[in-house]
Amino acid sequence: MQPSNADALAKIAGSVVASPDPGREMKMWRERLGIRQVTLAGSLGISPSVLSDYESGRRPSPGVHFVKKYVEALIKLDEGKARVLSKLVSSDKDEAVLSIGEFHRPLDASRILKALDGKVLSGDERKVKLYGYTIVDSIKTIYALSGYDFYRIFGATTERALVFTKVGIGRSPLVAIRVSQLKPRMVVIHGPKEVDPLALELARREGIVFALSSSTEERIISAMEGLRDARQG
Repeated sequence: MQPSNADALAKIAGSVVASPDPGREMKMWRERLGIRQVTLAGSLGISPSVLSDYESGRRPSPGVHFVKKYVEALIKLDEGKARVLSKLVSSDKDEAVLSIGEFHRPLDASRILKALDGKVLSGDERKVKLYGYTIVDSIKTIYALSGYDFYRIFGATTERALVFTKVGIGRSPLVAIRVSQLKPRMVVIHGPKEVDPLALELARREGIVFALSSSTEERIISAMEGLRDARQG
């Protein structure tokens, strides 16, 4: 089933708002859709130079109202062409979730962190028990999953470890969780050498155990699937 315009709006606008560089994120989406800057500027009723200033960061970060207009114009222009957006979103959605499962019995968060070579950055994992896990590609999750799709990654329970791979600085995953009604019990990120202080603050506010894994994506998937399939211990 093809994504609706509402889904596309949520996906793109969400990625722009959550990005540390909204202008560059907007430009990236425009270029992915093959839409010329002058064409989009005309649709928005502004000059190409003003649009260029927004995309390059020469103007202050655009507000939510402008982002919404920008994305709606992208969607409308894309509909009149080859519907590139629909193809991009559909192909990414199937690949965003790398692995998902429920444990046969609740596991201590510390055991899971040990399997993932995880270091706790915020929260107390000592009394936390988890009933499942989901591993997602953070880039494809931002591009491909709407609000409804994001809820689906929680599986049977929110008392789970939500693992994000290919993370830049750790901000986007925590922002996505912050605005979601459902919250995982533990979040593990993989990829960044330094974690954004905002991510740490958001984790503290949400009461989430927040950790950084030094393992590889392949080992993370293998370790979690091993814990999922184990019936003893």
